[in-house]
Amino acid sequence: MKLNCIIIEDQRPAQEILEKYISEIGTLRLIGTYTDAITAMKALNNQTIDLIFLDIHLPKLSGIDFLKTLRQKPKVILTTAFPDYAIESYELDVEDYLLKPFSFQRFVKAVSKIKSEVSPDHDFKQPDQSIQEDIFIKSGHDHIRISTKDIIYLKSDTDYTEFHLTSQKYLSPERLKYWEEKLRDHNFVRIHKSYIINTSRLKKVAGSYVHFDNDVSLPIGRAYKEEFYLRVLK
Repeated sequence: MKLNCIIIEDQRPAQEILEKYISEIGTLRLIGTYTDAITAMKALNNQTIDLIFLDIHLPKLSGIDFLKTLRQKPKVILTTAFPDYAIESYELDVEDYLLKPFSFQRFVKAVSKIKSEVSPDHDFKQPDQSIQEDIFIKSGHDHIRISTKDIIYLKSDTDYTEFHLTSQKYLSPERLKYWEEKLRDHNFVRIHKSYIINTSRLKKVAGSYVHFDNDVSLPIGRAYKEEFYLRVLK
């Protein structure tokens, strides 16, 4: 189930950022973008809207005053360059308050609050830090026992999978998809068509990259970005 959403924002650059972020969230459907609240009321009257991305400083009617006029309002995420309205906005029961400029990561965290209440689409288990099993991987003619806690990431190598550990690397004859299924209930998540990472070894997430203690940085693929943020950073 997708959430119908609208944007009420009078600045085109801000509209474009929101439109781009919404397009990357598979559970959001953008119904329309409006430059003022009065015009947006038509959309609210004509169809079901689940979520509004609302600027505060708008022509004709401010975002705050617009909220006060709504008897049955959808979920609302405020987007503004001014922090002064935070307390007042929460008194109006908004879901989140995004201070411009905000990152995609911050945007996803805001949206995840609504999805958990309105239409949960992801059945993820939070990484269990207590799970640290040993597994056997076939490398050449040998079966090598390794601890999952020592794995930093797995990399696809055509029909093989590279296991990157703290100080060693092994080549497994199984494809990355096999290991994605096998490690699903552990602290591992796929972030790219070529990479699965051990989330317990993460040092930080910056933009579209994950970073580890050994100075390794890996990209987060666009197709995997939303699920990664919701699973790891929510």
